[in-house]
Amino acid sequence: MSTSEIPLPRGRIIEDTVVPARAPWSARIARGDMLRLIDLEGQQAIDFLCFNADDPAERYNAANTIKVPGNIFIGEGTVLRSTLARPMMTVTADSCGRHDTIFGCCSFEIDEVRYGKTNPECCQRNFERELARHGVGPEHIVPNINFFMYVPVGPDGEAEIVDALSKPGDHVDLRAEMDVLAVLSNCPEALNPATGDQGPTPIRAIVWSPE
Repeated sequence: MSTSEIPLPRGRIIEDTVVPARAPWSARIARGDMLRLIDLEGQQAIDFLCFNADDPAERYNAANTIKVPGNIFIGEGTVLRSTLARPMMTVTADSCGRHDTIFGCCSFEIDEVRYGKTNPECCQRNFERELARHGVGPEHIVPNINFFMYVPVGPDGEAEIVDALSKPGDHVDLRAEMDVLAVLSNCPEALNPATGDQGPTPIRAIVWSPE
């Protein structure tokens, strides 16, 4: 989908970036400001983490995010919670649903174990490189959200990545509940369905202040 076909959110646009396939991106987002992530071509996983902008030791925590609502999927109304169980960001709009928060990110090491080969790039290294720009070390990389990646879990606990539900132009809006550092990897994984049949594609990230 062309970026010109997607209407901008209402408010003061702070940043509007098309993130290339396989690339990382980050932004500091003030409390009350918004982030929109757009899957431009459909079925493109976005690995996502957020940190307290003033103290990265407080960061997104998957278990706390799951425990409070008692649901393993991220969707509209989900509050992303920190290691201290404090609200970090809230999903205020979601045109897709069923985003994953249990499978974490791809790495060269896990792909070698799973598939006996690797991709040219991986989300682990994307996170490491992007966080280093903010003075944050790799020890702060924890199990992340995978927006637009579908990991159904069966009654016996079996889970796997299957074809994503997202269509071209699907989006997620998140409101910052504290000053956050948002970091993403536009997933490079081409050895499973995380990036659809077409392989990794660009996504769009918009930061804005509502008015």
